Amino acid sequence: MSKPYSVRVTVRGYETDVQGHLNQAVYLNYAEHARWSLLQEAGITQSRLQAHGVGPVALETTIRYKRELLAGDEVDVTCVFEWGGGKTFTIRQTITKTDGTLSAEISAVGGLLDLEKRKLVPDPRDVFRELTKDTTLFGLDGDA
Repeated sequence: MSKPYSVRVTVRGYETDVQGHLNQAVYLNYAEHARWSLLQEAGITQSRLQAHGVGPVALETTIRYKRELLAGDEVDVTCVFEWGGGKTFTIRQTITKTDGTLSAEISAVGGLLDLEKRKLVPDPRDVFRELTKDTTLFGLDGDA
């Protein structure tokens, strides 16, 4: 498993609900922000993905809420890719306050869609290896 990629986010007041804590849907936005930040760091833009004829797709997402977040809280959102065989991969993510308090755990199953065939590519690792400038961000260093 690779070292988690991490991005810092500050909870904004307009993202909170009537209870004063972060709205449940915003956790997904934070997770998505971290994933796209990782892709950008790896040199993979939306236009590069489209030019390659692929696009990332979410197939399943699970969120475990651990501790509430309030406006002004700073959090680190991590991403770690886990690879099995086949067409899908799992991205494990955490949202942790800067004091170390775990706020949420997110697990997302994804794949890469062939935009012409409208089917998942057989092995997304091959595409990420081809497109990235840093395979370690995807946990692909030393992976054959």
